[in-house]
Amino acid sequence: MAKRQTQIPNVVVVGSSNTDLVIQSAKLPKPGMTVLGGSYQVIPGGKGANQAVAAARTGAQVVFVANIGRDDFGNDALARFEREGIGTRFIVRDRNAPSGVALIMVGDKGRNLISVAASSNNFLANAHIEKAKPAFANARCCLIQLETPLPAVRAALRLSKNQGVFTILDPAPCRRLAKSLLRLVDLITPNELELAELTGMPVKTKRNIEYAGEELLQTGVGEVIVTCGARGVCHLSGQGADWFSAPKVKAVDTVGAGDCFNGSLASALSNGLVMDEAIRFAILTSARSVTLQGAQSSFPNLKPSNCD
Repeated sequence: MAKRQTQIPNVVVVGSSNTDLVIQSAKLPKPGMTVLGGSYQVIPGGKGANQAVAAARTGAQVVFVANIGRDDFGNDALARFEREGIGTRFIVRDRNAPSGVALIMVGDKGRNLISVAASSNNFLANAHIEKAKPAFANARCCLIQLETPLPAVRAALRLSKNQGVFTILDPAPCRRLAKSLLRLVDLITPNELELAELTGMPVKTKRNIEYAGEELLQTGVGEVIVTCGARGVCHLSGQGADWFSAPKVKAVDTVGAGDCFNGSLASALSNGLVMDEAIRFAILTSARSVTLQGAQSSFPNLKPSNCD
């Protein structure tokens, strides 16, 4: 049983849980190539789980809605969520599908290759979302990604709207999305490549990014935040575009940086920060995360009130 089943959530995270099997290499292989790797690690991951942990470590009360296997990876994940203080009442244990696994190779300068076997994540269903309805009743934000089936994503977005919960969609792994789904999204947070995929527009320059972001706003999305690595973050709304600079850091491992950003952003917004303040806080936490190895293991324990 979870340790905090009665908590009132600030943030509901709906998404995936994986175990990352990571090899550190001097360089990444090209197709048909074998390279000798260095260290090997088994690291908790999955975009939903990562974002739930990031939100919890940055001051949110989090409830996680997910589907994980009845296997050792699933058992370890459940125990880990409870240690982080994340509500697990609405995590389903799948009787048939194994827990998700990601195979990750990390090369020089933190660059990486990732392949994911979604497994139990593929069976998160509308019925699971409906059973989790009590978690949405007092939540401020619902954070969702695309590593679970689109019907479940749509169901979570619709339920959030019906409950008056602010919706944040991280469109990763990216795919084209129907306007009817995008109209349920208050804030979408693509990176540059995802923005290009969503809009079919170039993203080489800052002005390109602004044009593409404006195109995305036309679909009915409330606001857009584009994460652009060293170029910073672009926030687009009906009031125009604003750019936020990123601090210069020595990147060791960029795996999970986007998840750290999204979880921290949801936490900051749910704790009452205005959008500009929340973006700056999320930039700070994600910048710190890339200076350490791993995804969840790199996420800082940092509250919005002490982020100076």
